[in-house]
Amino acid sequence: GNLQVMVGNLYDDPKYADKRDSAFSLFYMAINIGALFAPTAAVKIKEWAENSLGYSGNDAYHFSFAVACAAMIIYFACRKWYKHVEGGKKSEKAAAAQVEDNLTPAETKARIVALCLVFAVVIFFWMAFHQNGLTLTFFADEFTETSAQGLTTMLFDVWNLVLIIVAVYATFSVSQSKGVVGILVSGLIGSGALAFLLYRAMGVEADAKVAVDAPIFQQFNPFYVVALTPVSMAIFGALAKRGKEPSAPRKIAYGMLVAAAGFAVMAFGSIGLLTPDAQAAAGDSGALVSANWLISTYLVLTFAELLLSP
Repeated sequence: GNLQVMVGNLYDDPKYADKRDSAFSLFYMAINIGALFAPTAAVKIKEWAENSLGYSGNDAYHFSFAVACAAMIIYFACRKWYKHVEGGKKSEKAAAAQVEDNLTPAETKARIVALCLVFAVVIFFWMAFHQNGLTLTFFADEFTETSAQGLTTMLFDVWNLVLIIVAVYATFSVSQSKGVVGILVSGLIGSGALAFLLYRAMGVEADAKVAVDAPIFQQFNPFYVVALTPVSMAIFGALAKRGKEPSAPRKIAYGMLVAAAGFAVMAFGSIGLLTPDAQAAAGDSGALVSANWLISTYLVLTFAELLLSP
């Protein structure tokens, strides 16, 4: 939340104000690209601590926080570009010097009421959405199969997800490019990504298995966000041209309904499972479900996020 405010404040200057929306899009995309790689980085560091340093699984997880430490180093190293929007006396003086909006009491009240109504709705969405890092991760750890088999194994290699993203963006670039060179370059990149994906898929044996750690499921939401953002923009862009794009409140309502559908998928997938205490007591004999339930749930929840976040 603090970062989003800082991004907005960077464009308070009127000569940059028209670039604020584009800046938020870049910020949102960059955050999700980082989140796409973070689970793999954390798991690899944990495995290194276990195999090379001899730490137990629980202790090795502490080394995963090195990923977050690296991110904070980047944050502070780039401070000179955003220091002026961090807050403090200088920022307060600058804010006081700005021209105040001449709003009537009635207009102010109307804006506050609208904001409170938005809060009343979206608080429940984000309460549900952020189960990604809590309830759904517990489900991944305690009730989901610990390995993937066949072509499903490709989804747990982050580089395959990157190839899918490249193919999606290249496809949209082909449709949007106006020059022949742009079309050819985009087509070659997209075809190359798809060809390499096919090559990797053909090398996967039907009975091949890979171990699946619970944290790795955190990569699917950012993957879907990055891959589906151009799809979402194309759909709403086409609706806008026809004058049929839903209003922001309607998008929020749709997002809430889609989020509910995502958890309905999870509820259906957990029918017949034991309670967490009974599952822990059952040990290896406890029932486990396919990883595809969680992967599908993250897909539906991402559709909801793309409707609500903008």
